Amino acid sequence: MSGGIQASLGGRYALALFELARDARSIDTVEASLAQVRDALAGSADFRELTVSPLVARGAAVKAVLATADTLGLDATTRNFLGVLAENRRLGQLPAIIRAFRQLAARHRGETTAEVASAHPLTDDQVTELKQQLRQRVGRDVSVDLTVDPSLLGGLVVRIGSQMIDSSIRTRLNALASAMKG
Repeated sequence: MSGGIQASLGGRYALALFELARDARSIDTVEASLAQVRDALAGSADFRELTVSPLVARGAAVKAVLATADTLGLDATTRNFLGVLAENRRLGQLPAIIRAFRQLAARHRGETTAEVASAHPLTDDQVTELKQQLRQRVGRDVSVDLTVDPSLLGGLVVRIGSQMIDSSIRTRLNALASAMKG
């Protein structure tokens, strides 16, 4: 695996979870559960606060995160993993862990992962077209990790490894403003 992923604390946790999932032949199941956790973090201020607040007692954090896992219907591996994170006071690492796990799972499948930020949610057809375009560009299957960033105004920002493709309207407007000044 890549030294870059393993170098961070979140990466080490992600690698441990990935190895558990691989041994249990449940990589796809755990990845789907982590996507639900990511969505819950994005959609619930209470859940997000639980993961980052130093004021939540360890026992309360464990109970709350396990209750959330049950509510979301997460698989046992992911549920137990969240309990360990809460016990170790590492819930704040969840976004980094989820990103790193997705990269590990994609690499395991022979895919490249692209982080894609768009001003508005993409339709299924747009995601399919984007995957095809990226596949032609990099020469292999590409899984996409989608986020919405309204500050982009329109267009996309795509990151594949160290490569970045920025077609956002915000960047174009900034370039135009710079050109008009000079």
